[in-house]
Amino acid sequence: MIITRTPYRVSFFGGGTDYPAYYLKHGGKVLGTAIDKYCYLNIRKLPPFFDHKYRIVYSKMENVNSIEEITHPSVRETLKYLKIDYGVSIHHDGDIPARSGMGSSSAFTVGLLNSLYALEGKVISKRDMAFEAINIEQELIKEHVGSQDQVFAAYGGLNVINFLANGEIVVEPIIMTPDKFEDFENKFMLFFTGFSRTADKIAADKIKNLPNNGASLSRMKDLVDEGYKILISKNRDLREFGELLSENWKLKKTLSVKISMPEIDEMYEIAIKNGAIGGKLLGAGGGGFIVFYVEPENKLKVEIALKKYLHVPFKFDFDGSRIIVYKPVRERLVRNG
Repeated sequence: MIITRTPYRVSFFGGGTDYPAYYLKHGGKVLGTAIDKYCYLNIRKLPPFFDHKYRIVYSKMENVNSIEEITHPSVRETLKYLKIDYGVSIHHDGDIPARSGMGSSSAFTVGLLNSLYALEGKVISKRDMAFEAINIEQELIKEHVGSQDQVFAAYGGLNVINFLANGEIVVEPIIMTPDKFEDFENKFMLFFTGFSRTADKIAADKIKNLPNNGASLSRMKDLVDEGYKILISKNRDLREFGELLSENWKLKKTLSVKISMPEIDEMYEIAIKNGAIGGKLLGAGGGGFIVFYVEPENKLKVEIALKKYLHVPFKFDFDGSRIIVYKPVRERLVRNG
């Protein structure tokens, strides 16, 4: 039996420049962090006592006899990719809802790869986990997803991630003094808007509009460098980071008319009026989670103002996808006759 824990992520700057259609031409860059909200996968080889060969439990339960019958796209394509020919039970639990802008689908794929390699008695590097998850989601499943979610899920950490035009991905951890890091980590509030969305459709619209959004994407990439300088500088006020988030949100809304909606805009304005410095909707848009930069003395005021929305406290994660239970099978069942 294998149990893995894989983090979700909060992206601050550069989202949109991590789509291959953009960064393979212009280079991309994001700044964000993995957080202590996780995708858990419990995986084991399925004994041959059942009427089915594969059991997959998530928001649905699938009991099927062939990989082609599996509905869950990541499970189906990952099992095919790894050429798994024996019975497997896969049980998923997550700390947050699916389709909520926190990289949940990529965390699932990364965690699944980590688990299945361990089930085979193999170790996969964080780099390979990220690249193989990107390949599965973008090339095999054909989803309209970027490449940052898989990297944050595999590596964890507070990072600048560079997406080079040659296809390479470089992860640069952000080094801060302990005091400044603790101060920074305590500046954020995360709220659930109350509804999820199908990111693939919104992302497809953003990708279609890439040729028309060059100026916005270029500026969003520049904000990564500005945000990074604020974090590593001894003399910069972290409040500037929150102000950049506000600029980033305005730019993000120009990428597609589907990114925001009146309720989200109203939620954002309420938070700003009650002390938030800046914020942004996470993921492709259209719903899910929204993060705000808020000075600690204003957090209670913002929480009360947004009391009809679920507040989700969080800390940063630095482990990435990890195996938390490893119990290899020691015996084999042998058929007689």
